[in-house]
Order: sequence, then structure tokens, then C-alpha cells
Amino acid sequence: MICEECKKKNATVHFTHMVNGKMVETHLCEECAVKKGMYILDLSQFSIPNLLGSIFGMQHPVNNMPTMAEIDSCPNCGMKFMEIRKTGKLGCSECYHAYEKELEPTLRRIHGNSQHQGKIPSRSGGKVLIKKKIDTLKQQLQEAVASEKYEIAAEIRDSIKALEKGLQ
Repeated sequence: MICEECKKKNATVHFTHMVNGKMVETHLCEECAVKKGMYILDLSQFSIPNLLGSIFGMQHPVNNMPTMAEIDSCPNCGMKFMEIRKTGKLGCSECYHAYEKELEPTLRRIHGNSQHQGKIPSRSGGKVLIKKKIDTLKQQLQEAVASEKYEIAAEIRDSIKALEKGLQ
């Protein structure tokens, strides 16, 4: 199929749109499509992590100035944050700590939380569950004290002490 604009090159961009309730197809070569302002997908820049990042709201720098994450590298493996963004893979476990501020919002959007919420091993699960319960109660205790509900705070405090005795 020949380009409808220049009538010289092969049409590689096919654009379908509605005009006055009718479907209209336009077939253009890449150069004419760029001149008309139609978006061309550059497959050399395409990657699944970029696609997922754009879906989940990963922000790309507005200008071409590098951010601190792009300059610094992981102290353990030397991987730069730009490499992680391109590949979607971390170099080592220390990358989580080195790029914590950059990764946390994306992990929260993808997984719904940045703390592990999965299964707990049955052998050591009892202690883990008790520690999680204590953390939850401590948060409730702070909220009760902040809202001046001292009777409830005292009950929560006693529950925390009882659970902590069970851990020892």
C-alpha cells in the first residue's frame, strides 16, 4: 500500500479514526506520519517494564537532566537505577535499600503495599503472627492516646504486655 500523503513510499502507519460518525482509515509512511503529528511507536525503546511503569504511573524525568538515582549506583553490585528502569530487574538485594525512595512508590502501586503480606511458615508462624499483632496493637495504642481515649489505651497496653510475655 502506498502512502496517501506523498504517494511515493510504502505506508507503514495505519490510523483509524471516526469522522462525523464514519470510520476513516489513513495510510501513511513514517515521515508523513511524523509531519502530521501522529505518534510513532519506537520499538527500540519498547520494553515490558516501561509499559508496566507507564500503566502504574512511573514518572519519567520531564527534562533530560539526570536525577540522583541515575548518577549513583548500588554500593554492592554497581547497578544504576536507569538500568533497573530499563530491564525491570534489580542487581542484588542491596538495590532495594540503595533505591528505596525510587522503588517504594512503584512497589506500592503494583502490589498494593510495600510490606510483605504473604504466607507465613507454619513452624515459625506463631511468633511472626504475635509480632504482627503487637505492632498493630501499638499503632492502635498511639491512636487511642492521641484521641484521649485512655481507658481503651490501658486495655490495649495490657494486651500488648500479655502478648510480649507469650513471646518470651
